[in-house]
Amino acid sequence: MLSSFKSKAPQPDKNPTANADELVGRVVQPSRTVVEQVAPRPEPTTTKSGPDSCIGPGMSIVGNIECNGPAEIFGRIEGELRASDLLIGDGAKIDGSVIAQNVTVCGHVTGTIRAVRVKLQNGGAVEGDIFHRSLSIDENSLFEGSSRRVENPTEIPSGIDANVPQTKDMQSPTPMSNVDADLKRVESALN
Repeated sequence: MLSSFKSKAPQPDKNPTANADELVGRVVQPSRTVVEQVAPRPEPTTTKSGPDSCIGPGMSIVGNIECNGPAEIFGRIEGELRASDLLIGDGAKIDGSVIAQNVTVCGHVTGTIRAVRVKLQNGGAVEGDIFHRSLSIDENSLFEGSSRRVENPTEIPSGIDANVPQTKDMQSPTPMSNVDADLKRVESALN
């Protein structure tokens, strides 16, 4: 019964020179690995849910822009800009308000930014107010304005303009009195 059992192990060639003759005709190509160095591009901090909308460096838009997904801006915008994740690239210029979940600024923004996470990096500049939950500023970046940590930065309270910073503790200014008139009243009261 054992003699009818066949082994499934490979059988050695009966002619050992046949394999050597087959190998002589083959040329083995060395494998090459190509590594391309690409400068790291700042990425918004959350995973993307589709292709980015992009405004290139040759584009200039006047008006409000609303993007349902992530966006990359390399051109010029005058107006309000809304997106889920926003990259304001090197050379980009935005004059107006920005509202997004995540904003990375490598270009220049003049206006208010309202975002959960804001990053100024690679020489990015902001002239205006930033309402955020998280803010990071690289040492080569410029920030001129005020920042305020708020719980829901993307929600604009009703009755408040997005371009005008409002604070809870703002007091109404007291009218300036005429110092000379006050002094005359005090002197006449003393006499």
